[in-house]
Amino acid sequence: MAFSSDARGKADDAQAQIERLREQVEALMKDRVTPAVADFAGRAESAYGTARGAVQQQADMVSGRVRQQPLMAIIIAAAVGWVVGRAMR
Repeated sequence: MAFSSDARGKADDAQAQIERLREQVEALMKDRVTPAVADFAGRAESAYGTARGAVQQQADMVSGRVRQQPLMAIIIAAAVGWVVGRAMR
């Protein structure tokens, strides 16, 4: 009987330690990891918005230039196509 109660006491101690460790991990996740991930997500979203705006601005500029000078756009596109075609041989 003494062995059984000793084993049960050790099992209860181990269970209590596991529960305390789980609570500590949850506290660390709540206090440190979650805010860091949220901060990173916010910065990534901001960078995406900035990059998207810059790309849109450049696309609008190129589109405006093509509308203003369509012949020049065709000549440039043909030259680029020729250079890429020569490079691919």
